[in-house]
Amino acid sequence: MAELLGLIVAFPLAGFLLIGLGGRRLGSEARIGALASAAVGASFAVGVWLLAELLGRPTESRTLVLQLYPWITAGDFTVELAWRFDQLSALFVLIVTGVGFLIHVYAIGYMHGDRSFARFFAYLNLFIFMMLNLVLGDNLLVTFLGWEGVGLASYLLIGFWWDQRFDGVRIRWTGDAAMKAFVVNRIGDFGMLVAMFLLVLYTGTLRYDEIAAAVMAGTVIPPHIITLIALGLFLGCTGKSAQIPLAVWLPDAMAGPTPVSALIHAATMVTSGIFLISRMNVLFAASPDAMAVVAAVGIATAFFAATIGLVQTDIKKVLAYSTVSQLGYMFTALGVGAFTAGVFHVMTHAFFKALLFLGAGSVIHALHHEQNIERMGGLARSMPRTHWTFLVGALAIAGIFPLSGFFSKDEILWNAFLYGGPWLWAIGVVAAFCTAFYMFRLYFLVFHNTERFEHLHQPHESPAVMTVPLVVLAVLSGVGGFLGIPEALGGAAIPNVVEHWLEPIFAPGIALLHRESVHASHTLEYVLMGISLAIALAGIGLARAFYYRESTRPATVAERFRSVYRLLWHKYFLDEVYYALVVDPIYHLSVRMLWRITDVGIVDGAVNGIARVIGRIGEHVRRLQTGYAQSYAVLMMAGIVVVVWYLASHAGGK
Repeated sequence: MAELLGLIVAFPLAGFLLIGLGGRRLGSEARIGALASAAVGASFAVGVWLLAELLGRPTESRTLVLQLYPWITAGDFTVELAWRFDQLSALFVLIVTGVGFLIHVYAIGYMHGDRSFARFFAYLNLFIFMMLNLVLGDNLLVTFLGWEGVGLASYLLIGFWWDQRFDGVRIRWTGDAAMKAFVVNRIGDFGMLVAMFLLVLYTGTLRYDEIAAAVMAGTVIPPHIITLIALGLFLGCTGKSAQIPLAVWLPDAMAGPTPVSALIHAATMVTSGIFLISRMNVLFAASPDAMAVVAAVGIATAFFAATIGLVQTDIKKVLAYSTVSQLGYMFTALGVGAFTAGVFHVMTHAFFKALLFLGAGSVIHALHHEQNIERMGGLARSMPRTHWTFLVGALAIAGIFPLSGFFSKDEILWNAFLYGGPWLWAIGVVAAFCTAFYMFRLYFLVFHNTERFEHLHQPHESPAVMTVPLVVLAVLSGVGGFLGIPEALGGAAIPNVVEHWLEPIFAPGIALLHRESVHASHTLEYVLMGISLAIALAGIGLARAFYYRESTRPATVAERFRSVYRLLWHKYFLDEVYYALVVDPIYHLSVRMLWRITDVGIVDGAVNGIARVIGRIGEHVRRLQTGYAQSYAVLMMAGIVVVVWYLASHAGGK
């Protein structure tokens, strides 16, 4: 059965090659879109088949490994091109291909009529192919291949409309936004490379199971090196998963088409960091300091992005900051050792975030690419399917019972309270309030309130190829949480499916944490759930009071707290700080020192100076060429006389 692993990655690769090389020669848009969607759907089908195979095996045997060939061999060090299918990778494969398939189908309608329709779907298949390599890698190098591959694919797709203008901090073109994402992620990748080098130095391997065995042995890698490796890997995760201080690229990634935004935020690139820490849970668990850093950065990012989302007016940027915030929750869970809760939130977030982005795309499509929520309103009547499905997604991300976000978010907050302390929980609850408020601010301004869009084109519901994926994702957002019902709600009668499924993956890491058994009462858990739910409802209620109908309250509050509003509107000036401390100094150093002095002054000066000297010598030498035969004869005779005299004088000396 392991041979089928190759098919999971082969189908999207084949789609990329066929569409990329065939292009419009393949026929109509429908045929191209169907081919790309079928490639991802086939990978999903194979993933389901292999999942059924794992379910039929004993727990200790639920691993399939396909080794193709030795990739690198240097002395005793060997890395093979190999894929691994176990409980963790199976879950991620189904998320990537399942949600990815729905996004592909949706994109057929959204991208209709685009001049580069075939190129777009070729890039989408490439994105899926690279993400599958990332989550299926049996070793860090194969994962890194996919890691860099999703960076390339995101660059190609964020800048897909490279010649269109984009409103960003000192970014005016979509191509600039793509370059920003690419460069920022290279910073994180440097940390990951250093971690990989250290692992090879101390363990001689990059295979996940061998690294875990070396860490468990406790004598192979010194504790301070384990911390250094974990922090290096986490630096890579802060890049791919847009955490502080490398979170600045993700909001500008909204420059790409909306299906790209959905794919990046829900099923591919930003979940990479969560996957890597989950896969390396033994190594992180062996370093309490690294775990503390992960939790602190995660909760800070959750609060940071949630507060920025309160004032954004671009429909996609509101959702982008919500993604950054939700990723912060996931890292908080990983940092306190709640690995299952973090991965569970990846799954539920994939459902409702894909739904929200695709719903936003439906609105943008209906309003002819208008993205400012202050120029929308009243769309519930003309777009009923988009409206109701978007409402499900908004309720899910706000954490309203019994939708999926309630179960996964509260599982994170509960573990943060138990293992991180009340302050960690409190900050998470504040971020949850902000999430509920800005999501329903968005919802009411878009679908209710007064109509503020131009009446040149009356908005209408999107075609079925776009709304059917919305309905499927709405159902998943509604019922997906029941796969992870906590013990306090389900008891022995309803098992926590996700926790039991992932337990063999995380058991070694949990064992290394050396936790004392925490016997918290279910009563306390119920109280915390109630507080969290009440906070979310309060956020929704406040948003309704401000934005359900036209009101002067938002402007009054913004004016009263002008400095706070300005701070949030400018996103804590994080981009400006980067430009002041990093970008501008490097730019000025490059222009003034490296270009004007080194390149123009020294390099070009030396080359041009040599050319001028040779030119002047040539000007003098060419005067010898007079064109008169008599002159040449005289010079020749003079030369002969000199030569004869020289020979005669030396002969006489002998």
